Amino acid sequence: MGVLAADTVDAKWSPPPVPLDALTDADRTLPIRVDEPTRPPGLAIVEGGRARTPPLTAMHDPAQRVRILHSLANHELQAAELFAWAILAFPDAPPRFRRGCLAILCEEQAHGRLYCARIEAMGSRFGAFPVNGHFWRKVPSIRTPLQFVCTMGLTFENANLDFALEHAAAARAAGDEETAAVLDRVHRDETGHVRFAWEHLLLWKRPDETPWDCYVRNVAPPHGPQRARGATFDRDCRRAAGLDEDFVARLAATEPERPGGARR
Repeated sequence: MGVLAADTVDAKWSPPPVPLDALTDADRTLPIRVDEPTRPPGLAIVEGGRARTPPLTAMHDPAQRVRILHSLANHELQAAELFAWAILAFPDAPPRFRRGCLAILCEEQAHGRLYCARIEAMGSRFGAFPVNGHFWRKVPSIRTPLQFVCTMGLTFENANLDFALEHAAAARAAGDEETAAVLDRVHRDETGHVRFAWEHLLLWKRPDETPWDCYVRNVAPPHGPQRARGATFDRDCRRAAGLDEDFVARLAATEPERPGGARR
């Protein structure tokens, strides 16, 4: 609950004081479903139209690059909060799932700290610009651990396998190797996060359905495969995450969409 209730940026990025192997069957409690997180000053969630992110083509402009980094830091903050949310919302899930959520939470926090360091190096601070709650808006539709991994891991984090590479290339083209290195780190970790989601999809899917059909059936609407990839497509990384060839091929053949339904 500490990550969700924290009201300072430092506390949001502080790893939980719980060993990664500490969550067991004995720790199960009643489900706790948090509707929205407590946020530090300047990071309250606002309507999407008030928290616009510059296009990737603006990465060459330092004033716009810092806004892009601010948006990426907010993505990591939402991800950390939602993995904390899942631990509380699904206390009856297997300990392996909950321990995995805790480990990923800590990696999301590490990514957030790295983005914040780049924001500060560019003369700004996390909280200087409005932020949206895009991930949080999906919470009412997530009723099971399977729906969580389909929405968070196999959609948002799956798409970031492409987005992180695209952003890293744009940062390098702008001469910002430090930012590119952060994005490379995020991309490497994201592969493991997608693998975690995939393994649980295989564990929980019905025997009579394919992984693809299970994913489409359980992803929180209006999301789905069109939001699980970028304009580019990192096929090799998805294979490294364990996704089978049928799933990879179907995702590669899907037309990617932006929030709101526009084509990428």
